[in-house]
Amino acid sequence: MAGEIEDAIERADRESFTKEPPKTLKGQIGFLIKQLGSAKAVAQELGVTADSVNRYRRGARKHARADVAAKIDDAVKSRWQPQVRKRRRKQAAATGITVETRARFGYESSAGSSDDGRFRRLTVRLPAAYAQRLFDARDAGQSDQDLRGIIAEGFKEVYFQDNGGRAMGLSNVEINDIDYLDLDY
Repeated sequence: MAGEIEDAIERADRESFTKEPPKTLKGQIGFLIKQLGSAKAVAQELGVTADSVNRYRRGARKHARADVAAKIDDAVKSRWQPQVRKRRRKQAAATGITVETRARFGYESSAGSSDDGRFRRLTVRLPAAYAQRLFDARDAGQSDQDLRGIIAEGFKEVYFQDNGGRAMGLSNVEINDIDYLDLDY
């Protein structure tokens, strides 16, 4: 199961689509067969039989079960317009990303460590280096905790230390509890 950060990256990717993905079951299955190469591969991905996939493709079945329909929709959207996604990520790696979150933070400083008991709602523009690190870590399959660490490090530098203008004794910032997190690039 993907974590909050990976889900936020996926949502941001989907906002960059220049054309809507197929909406009909027949169109979605046709796209997946084209992408994966065979009905058998699509069936394995979705957890159904190859016969079911072929019925969807031919239009013999117009509607899939709700759980299968959700899997189909997710599989299509995760593969839709890979070049557009790549271009947007490349642009974000050059210009930076905006992170909007409502979360609790923990701190380590020369005075000790503490967990802030309140939720903070922050919208912070992180520099391009953090965007590149975030995408590289996701592509390398690192855990959600590692992705949180990259964003927390960016918050430490940009928000808490104000790019070197304050709180220089702050050595570590952690995101302890995320209510929501969205990315924009």
